[in-house]
Amino acid sequence: MSWSGDYEKYMATAAAVAGTAMVVRGVVSELVPDEVRELLRSAGRSIRARVSPTHTVVIDETEGLSTNQIYDAARTYLAARINTDMQRLRVSRVDETKSMMFSMEEGEEMSDVHEGSEFKWRLVCRDNSSSSNSNGNGRGGNGNYRLEVRSFEMNFHKKHKEKALKSYLPFVVDTAKAMNDKHRNLKMHMIEYDAWTAVDLRHPSTFDTIAMDHSLKQSVMDDLERFVKRKDYYRRIGRAWKRGYLLYGPPGTGKSSLIAAMANYLKFDIYDLELTEVKSNSDLRRLLVGMSNRSILVVEDIDCSIDLQQREDGEIKRAKSSYSGEENEDKVTLSGLLNFVDGLWSTSGEERIIVFTTNYRERLDSALLRPGRMDMHIHMGYCTPEAFRVLASNYHSVENHAMYPEIEQLIKEVLTTPAEVAEVLMRNDNADVALQVLAEFLKVKRNEAGETKAENKNGNQRMNKYEQAMV
Repeated sequence: MSWSGDYEKYMATAAAVAGTAMVVRGVVSELVPDEVRELLRSAGRSIRARVSPTHTVVIDETEGLSTNQIYDAARTYLAARINTDMQRLRVSRVDETKSMMFSMEEGEEMSDVHEGSEFKWRLVCRDNSSSSNSNGNGRGGNGNYRLEVRSFEMNFHKKHKEKALKSYLPFVVDTAKAMNDKHRNLKMHMIEYDAWTAVDLRHPSTFDTIAMDHSLKQSVMDDLERFVKRKDYYRRIGRAWKRGYLLYGPPGTGKSSLIAAMANYLKFDIYDLELTEVKSNSDLRRLLVGMSNRSILVVEDIDCSIDLQQREDGEIKRAKSSYSGEENEDKVTLSGLLNFVDGLWSTSGEERIIVFTTNYRERLDSALLRPGRMDMHIHMGYCTPEAFRVLASNYHSVENHAMYPEIEQLIKEVLTTPAEVAEVLMRNDNADVALQVLAEFLKVKRNEAGETKAENKNGNQRMNKYEQAMV
């Protein structure tokens, strides 16, 4: 028989076998129920799993209606290790101030080595349109509208299974969290129409640029560091994971700048609670429960933002209103605020910082001042020589100057705020001129203070003579 005859016979046999297989598959599809077919496929997968030396972990993009945090962590982690030599890449950017983000395209693979073990990653996309149309309303089985379901498949040798689940995946999650914290776009939340509205927080203040004495600055930083590392400690002692700070001092001493520096240092969002915009205690609770973890709640000018009566006075007032038949409106009260700061409602979130500011600490109710509510009291005082040097470095990049001794001596004699010093330094781009103008400004303040002191002394003397004459 010739070679061509053998080939034709082989092709005829192959075609017959293929045709028979198609007929058998069609008959099986018609006669065998879906449940049995799925059982057979499952058995086949089980047999392959026993024979295959590799295991696979599937990480879907969503879990029901919620985002799968493990998927997000894997995407962030892999984006930092992406091989740009891949034939197909995804690239995206959601903020023009951020760099472009590269990620895997469907079907591409990349390898990662952790503690000497290799793990292979692959992005898989599945068409979900059939399941979305199955219920007739365009929704998927989990209630969303996704037509494409994306998953990461992580493959590894089966001998590394325990390391993959107990070491590698937690490592991926922790690394992604650290990356997100470092590059996180902070938000400032404010009250609008009885709800939180967020805008980007772009305040540039940091602990390096804020005009504070070094020892006080360092104590604040140390306290913040200790707080964020003590999750297990707070849980063990049975206390809510939160910390309260009171910033007090004259206007213009940098209280708002310190809050921004704290947020930038910890990578925490800020929630600006304007109590005059809150109608009742119930609205206050709803707003505060709606805060995210890892955030700073700010209540500025607590002494004058709202009339927070003493709890005893409030109880007497409510009793009188009830007796006289007056309507008792559910307004924001000191008790309502304290219930969230240090009561049962304080456990509604974790890793939260509460900052109160005031120009007059003596006006505050003692119930607010005690530890557990305002744990650390930070006095934001007038400008000091050390704070002046920080400001001069910030505005003119001057570390030392011939005029420093004179200016520092004037600052010791005059009560001036960092805001006033900063304003004078900003008026001129030339450092020599700016420092000369600042010295003149401080001299004028010193003279004015001396005249005021003399007037007060003369006034007191005249009053004493008048009182003696009256006697």
